[in-house]
Amino acid sequence: MKRFLLGSTAFMALIASSATAADLPANAPLYQPPPPAVLYEPWTGLYLGVNAGYSAGIWTSDSLASIFPSDSGFLTSATPNLKGWQAGGQTGFNWLINGSWLLGLEADVQAAGARANSNGFAATSTPTPDNNFNVVAKQTSSNQWQLPWFATLRGRIGGLADAGTLIYVTGGAAVGEFKFSTQTALTAQLFGPGPTGTTPAGPLIVVVGPSFSQSAVRIGAAAGIGVEQKFLGNWSGRLEYLYLDFGSFTFLSGTGVDTKVQLRDNIFRMAVGYTFRP
Repeated sequence: MKRFLLGSTAFMALIASSATAADLPANAPLYQPPPPAVLYEPWTGLYLGVNAGYSAGIWTSDSLASIFPSDSGFLTSATPNLKGWQAGGQTGFNWLINGSWLLGLEADVQAAGARANSNGFAATSTPTPDNNFNVVAKQTSSNQWQLPWFATLRGRIGGLADAGTLIYVTGGAAVGEFKFSTQTALTAQLFGPGPTGTTPAGPLIVVVGPSFSQSAVRIGAAAGIGVEQKFLGNWSGRLEYLYLDFGSFTFLSGTGVDTKVQLRDNIFRMAVGYTFRP
């Protein structure tokens, strides 16, 4: 009887052990540590933005004809100061290197309202051979320079002053459209009595010369400097200066008023952009 009880006890222990083993999963999952934390880096990636600013440049001009009015009459040279607004958009891609250096490539297209005008007249009084009258002749000239649009493709390289502030230089190619127009008119009228008389003694004669105008698309270079500040995560704002140089171009060639113009401009602008994280 004692041997039977011992055997029963052993049998029941075996059944309990088997049931416990059956409840365990066949392959228990192994412990895996969590992935390392991803550090936020707001500089690297594609970005889009808009900008607006002001442009100013002195376009030294030399003509074959005396078409530029001055205090001493008409001259063949002028130094118009083109000024006006500019606005457009930019896109590019940045790479942050070693946590503190940035390389980038940027393209922008700008509409511009920069222009300058040179309008004036000069009058002369000439006595008639018999000194009974005098002829008053007046020359009027109107000239205009314009920069309607330009675009650039530039590289950027800079360093982070802190995690959110970039100081950079930039340079590359530029393209733009430039316009120059001119028109001259002559008037003459006889006055009297005598060589200094001011009473009209004849009709006003007006001779309007042809209106000359030409536009040209030119390729040049761009260089500048700027500072960019990150705010609100991937948003950033910047202040930028660009110098544009398109060399010299002769407008109205072969018309007798051929005018060679140096095409240079200074751009001061602000921009806002958003970087898309890769």
